[in-house]
Amino acid sequence: MTTAQVPDILSPEFAENPYPAYRVMRESAPLFWHEATQSWIISRYADVERVFKDKQAQFTTDNYDWQLEPVHGKTILQLSGREHAVRRALVAPAFRGSDLQQKFLPVIESNSRALIDQFRATGSADIVHDYATRFPVNVIADMLGLDKADHGRFHGWYTAVIAFLGNLAGDQEVAAAGERTRVEFAEYMIPIIRARRENLGDDLLSTLCAAEVDGVRMSDEDIKAFCSLLLAAGGETTDKAIASIFANLLMNPEQLAAVREDRSLIPRAFAETLRYTPPVHMIMRQSAVDVEVSGGTIPAGATVTCLIGAANRDENRYKDPDRFDLFREDLTATTAFSAAADHLAFALGRHFCVGALLAKAEVEIGVDQLLDAMPDVRFADGFDPVEEGVFTRGPQSLPVRFTPSAP
Repeated sequence: MTTAQVPDILSPEFAENPYPAYRVMRESAPLFWHEATQSWIISRYADVERVFKDKQAQFTTDNYDWQLEPVHGKTILQLSGREHAVRRALVAPAFRGSDLQQKFLPVIESNSRALIDQFRATGSADIVHDYATRFPVNVIADMLGLDKADHGRFHGWYTAVIAFLGNLAGDQEVAAAGERTRVEFAEYMIPIIRARRENLGDDLLSTLCAAEVDGVRMSDEDIKAFCSLLLAAGGETTDKAIASIFANLLMNPEQLAAVREDRSLIPRAFAETLRYTPPVHMIMRQSAVDVEVSGGTIPAGATVTCLIGAANRDENRYKDPDRFDLFREDLTATTAFSAAADHLAFALGRHFCVGALLAKAEVEIGVDQLLDAMPDVRFADGFDPVEEGVFTRGPQSLPVRFTPSAP
């Protein structure tokens, strides 16, 4: 198949429904050059998994210098080797174990309940607008000890950042808005960081200010960049994940009924959602050397676009991959939120998503509380969910009806 015959990832048809195009790529063009994004595109599970695990140090995150730094500043994602290991050791403890359990689960529970209380007595809601877009940002603001009254600004910033990251067509206005966000966020955060250093509390921002590993501490700029990354990555992806898990369950009533009866199935439903409709559909890496993959050779120094949305539906990895099935036997729920995950939605290896367990906690608590508040939840009459987005993807609206209940 020639490159001209491969479905274009920038076309309206692809944006409407990328999954048939993904199949064509996996079968006929597992490696091809995409002129508009100046990148080599790979789509098969084995190839994307190999790039993410990268056991031979053949791939780098040098692409983030131009992809992320203009909006976040220099982040942990751009680092490698010892520098990356130390920075990750500074931030990772807050997202696992006792810190997550003791400090942040109550924050997650209270933020979820506060949002649900606003609509539980009405009998109707939009899962996206009334809950999913607000919940993770509120949680992150609370975790960092920021003023939730600034929610609108946080949401505007992370929306601009995600638009910048997904600006595959190179729209100048989108690029400028993303770069403005870096300046505005720095003007907002740096004074707060400096004040927090002088008066440490028990919030995550204070933890980052005080953290030290092998004599290394994070600078104001390091902390600001990490907070920017946390808002964007933790906001957009969890927002999309919650909307998608509900869309998938509502479209599969027997699986929704099973989850409603047995809430221990929520992690399985989340893992399968991450496989079937991942919030992030593509992640880029850069090749350090010439690398052989299915379909040919990626030259050294090239940008590689890894199509997570395609790889997660590879029929050579998953049985009946285009079907949502939380009971499937070829997806291990117990490792789905670790670097040993079967699906590729959080990447893998040393750059595995540091916030995966936070996302898991948010989704488990959120879905559990939403099902309690809306035991007979159903789509609003005549509504069919529609996914939107190319770089990140999920329902933009999810109106539902249910029997009202008292707060």
